[in-house]
Amino acid sequence: MELTRKNIFKYGSITVLIIALLIYPAQIYSIFLNLFSIVMPLILGGVLAYALNILVIRLEKHFFPNTKKKWLQNSRRGIVILITLVLVILAMTGVFRLVLPQFISALTDFFKSIPAFVTDISNFAEKVNSHSAVPDQLKAIDINWTSVQAKVMKFLTSGVSGLFGSTFKIVTGVAKGLFNLILAFTFAIYILATKEKLTAQVKKAGRAFIKENHRKKIQYVFDITNKMFSSFIVGQVTEAIILGTLCALGMLLFRFPYALPVGAFVGITSLVPIFGAWAGGAVGFLLIAVDSPLQAVLFVIFIIVLQQLESNLIYPRVVGTSIGLPGIWVLAAITVGGGLGGIVGMLLGVPVAATIYQLFKNEANRRLENQPTV
Repeated sequence: MELTRKNIFKYGSITVLIIALLIYPAQIYSIFLNLFSIVMPLILGGVLAYALNILVIRLEKHFFPNTKKKWLQNSRRGIVILITLVLVILAMTGVFRLVLPQFISALTDFFKSIPAFVTDISNFAEKVNSHSAVPDQLKAIDINWTSVQAKVMKFLTSGVSGLFGSTFKIVTGVAKGLFNLILAFTFAIYILATKEKLTAQVKKAGRAFIKENHRKKIQYVFDITNKMFSSFIVGQVTEAIILGTLCALGMLLFRFPYALPVGAFVGITSLVPIFGAWAGGAVGFLLIAVDSPLQAVLFVIFIIVLQQLESNLIYPRVVGTSIGLPGIWVLAAITVGGGLGGIVGMLLGVPVAATIYQLFKNEANRRLENQPTV
């Protein structure tokens, strides 16, 4: 291979980069994290724009698609974006208005009942310890239940104060998160409003700096990835609506309290594949346990049965069918993704696996078509 100036510069830069990674891994990792935190609002805005664009595309198909009026053509995109935001905000507001008041009330009652609960346990333990039927060996064990109760209450109090004591850090974190959210939201709206122009700019840059055959391969992979991710989001939302509805109907059938709030919350949390419904079930258990511990236990049994139905029947069929991924690979993708990246890994595991599966399937079919028949 001829060593031209261009090749010397390219391979020299790669060598310097590898050496820097080997000598200063911690410093480079720290720099990467700082850069990532800086661009995080933009990344979040891009993700938000991608998700909202699925609804924007569907609304644009029905909102005067063939209008000849100039003013409506110019304002059509803005109106559709506004309608999309209103629909999303109304849906989220409706769910949280159903859930939050009930949850806060139940949580307040729960913490209020802790001292009485500890006192009851302490009194019961003292009665058992002083009962004549207790063996002499156990009676000889002197347990100061009042001291135990005081220590338990001190632990609970210190834990709560430790959790909520750093007021300044909490306020700073909330302010930073709110600022990043506003920035991401603004960036998302800008992307939606100018998506055709941005797409044209990216394609122009690709034609200028990427070879034709490489550009076609990148475009091919991008098209399949876009199809899988958009289908996954649609399927995931559909599955969440189905699961939330089944949960509410089942709770109404078995006469559990808070059927609508818990059903709505289970539907929202189930946007996280498979395991999200458990978070909604935990909230439902807390809400019901304040009124009736027995019904709370029965609700746990109900949510376990519903979760098995969802994970083994509904989710693989609804989401797996929407992205063309067999049910066994859906469950495998969630397991591996959750192990590697937690909740984010669960969210990305299925569409990433579906993209790899579709690329592999297409390549296998292409190779088989080119093989001579025997």
